[in-house]
Amino acid sequence: MKQAFLTKVAGTQAVIERVAEKFSPAVCLSSLGAEDMVLTDIILARKLGIDIVVLDTGRLHADTLALVDTIRSRYGYDVRIERPDPLALQEYVALHGADALYRTQELRRRCCEIRKVQPLARALAGKRAWITGMRREQTTTRGEVAVEEFDAAHGLAKFNPLADWTEVDVWGYLRSRSVPYNRLYDQGYRSIGCAPCTRPVLPTEDSRAGRWWWESDERRECGLHLAHDGTPRRAKETTAL
Repeated sequence: MKQAFLTKVAGTQAVIERVAEKFSPAVCLSSLGAEDMVLTDIILARKLGIDIVVLDTGRLHADTLALVDTIRSRYGYDVRIERPDPLALQEYVALHGADALYRTQELRRRCCEIRKVQPLARALAGKRAWITGMRREQTTTRGEVAVEEFDAAHGLAKFNPLADWTEVDVWGYLRSRSVPYNRLYDQGYRSIGCAPCTRPVLPTEDSRAGRWWWESDERRECGLHLAHDGTPRRAKETTAL
């Protein structure tokens, strides 16, 4: 591997080690995507004592959920699972239908609120920091994501250690260390969320073009990652610590 990339990996490891040392208790939010498997490998291989939490929305692909068992087998670690409130979910489905997310952006965002945002709040309760796999290269709304931010919505530090990594960097790391990954990537997916909200992408599209592809709004986010003022993240907007 090239020295420049090895230096980048070492810098990322240093950031995560500092989170473990200075911001405990901390949590790593994992979608079980490629970026999050890089973080998982660093945290568990180095035994850094950072919790890894997966939001099981109830609509994840079987290939995605299979990684929970793979992580247990590979690292001897049980990820923490957070799920939607069953009553809130039952009410939403009863009123709007399970696939109401396709009808309006408001209904889609409400679905994300119940399945992802509310479980995230429970996962972050009592924590001093959280770690994500966001990268600047992923989309224009993440174009200036900082390695360190303050999450005003949840009142804690937020770290994006892979902010300056490229997609090539991510896959270089996974392959060089034989880190397990979601097999949907082998079918043309490049960003994987809930099954109804994710499709494979064309080589000419950006990596997140397959997320909520039927919406035209550039702010096609689920609400987990907000700007510093608590609003949906816009292009080139972030606040560093």
